[in-house]
Amino acid sequence: MLTEKKSIKVLIVDDSDVICKLFSRQLSCDESIQVVGTAPDPYVARDKIISLRPDVLTLDIEMPRMDGLTFLKKLMKHYPLPVIIVSSLTRKGCDIALEAIECGAVDVLCKPANSAEVVDLTRDLINKIKAASKTKLEQVRVSGNQSENKNLLKFKNNTNKIFAIGASTGGVNALTTILQTMPTETPGTVIAQHMPEKFTASFASRLNSICAIEVKEAEDGDLVIPGRAIIAPGGMHMLLRKTGSRYSVQLRNGPRVFHQKPSVEVLFQSVAQVAGANAVGAILTGMGADGARGLLLMRNAGAHTLAQDEASCAVFGMPKEAIAMDAAEKIVPLDRIAMNLLNFAAH
Repeated sequence: MLTEKKSIKVLIVDDSDVICKLFSRQLSCDESIQVVGTAPDPYVARDKIISLRPDVLTLDIEMPRMDGLTFLKKLMKHYPLPVIIVSSLTRKGCDIALEAIECGAVDVLCKPANSAEVVDLTRDLINKIKAASKTKLEQVRVSGNQSENKNLLKFKNNTNKIFAIGASTGGVNALTTILQTMPTETPGTVIAQHMPEKFTASFASRLNSICAIEVKEAEDGDLVIPGRAIIAPGGMHMLLRKTGSRYSVQLRNGPRVFHQKPSVEVLFQSVAQVAGANAVGAILTGMGADGARGLLLMRNAGAHTLAQDEASCAVFGMPKEAIAMDAAEKIVPLDRIAMNLLNFAAH
């Protein structure tokens, strides 16, 4: 007897009738998604959430009567649901969207600027909805006091090691947890986090303000040096390069890999080729298989490799794929990844 596959029920909350119609039409093309309704503001959304019981919400930031961030905070307190924030590409919009993720939103999506962006946006939105529906909300929200660096690990850097880290859904929390505990002597770090263009700059800036190490969005040619973490910019692939004894990053356009740009796979493959046994890799929470084969290449090249364990992942997709390939030398919970990275670098 065949079991009917359950659709993911989605409620679209946006004061733009154009966006509501666009999202409804495009999402309906995927048989695994059912748009159960739309709402022009949080007050209407509140009633529809109760009556329609959606699995995932898309939520605009700027709306009449109540802004999206205020509504999100109330929602997470009284009726937690996976929420995807829809935001403009302004600096203010990016900053608010990141604050929303810290408050419990699962992911963020850019509003389309024109019709040419609709196809890519729709693909992204469908993937984000599928990831959101599988997310453990307790692992999404950024926890702890971020006003000061606490419990910094000890490490004396006398090696030429580098760290390579890949993450997707839930990665804002995971990366914040890891980087906040890293001491200033931490080996140079390269990171691919699935995030839209412009949002990575705000994310890097926020991390830089709360971490002992420097955190920055990558610029082409940036040196990978101790005490610095470099995050691939949204919409660009990042590769590791080596000239003499110095590591640097190269930014490259091109097709998406595993539906992503930046792709963890692209970064990890370059790290395997360039750094070999001098690298330590970690694959974190996220849906899909991006980075799994790259992590295996790193391990085969002599690098130490880690995967985040299922219990601490918001979505156990990318680590699961890496573990299935025997790409991960160790499987560890989020709160022990930083210590394991540093331990591997010391040997």
